[in-house]
Amino acid sequence: MLDHIGLSVADLKRSRHFYDSVMPAIGASCVMVVTLEESNGTYEGAGYGRNGKPSFWIGSGGQTKGSLHIAFAVHSRAEVDAFYAAALAAGGRDNGAPGLRPHYHPDYYAAFILDPDGHNIEAVCHEAE
Repeated sequence: MLDHIGLSVADLKRSRHFYDSVMPAIGASCVMVVTLEESNGTYEGAGYGRNGKPSFWIGSGGQTKGSLHIAFAVHSRAEVDAFYAAALAAGGRDNGAPGLRPHYHPDYYAAFILDPDGHNIEAVCHEAE
């Protein structure tokens, strides 16, 4: 249903460093950048995704009010583990170590971190392993 989602961040350089470090763990990368010049000085941001399609954007505009929860679907539990390790190494804060969350369903395997702006970012695998 969703095509893409975007977050305003307090410090674009800091957030780019964080997501540039974390997204490869789940098979994604920065696939598009929009500069201030391209947007007539109104926006700059980075779009992350797979296969050249940006689905997750971070951009200028100041920190989003309140915190958001975003879950990235991944293909394996190993990707969940790699996401969690990469996020902690990049300065993310633990918000739930990798593991099963059977209260959602028996194969719900996820990890949660808080990004530099305090957003709850999750990687989740729904496959039995």
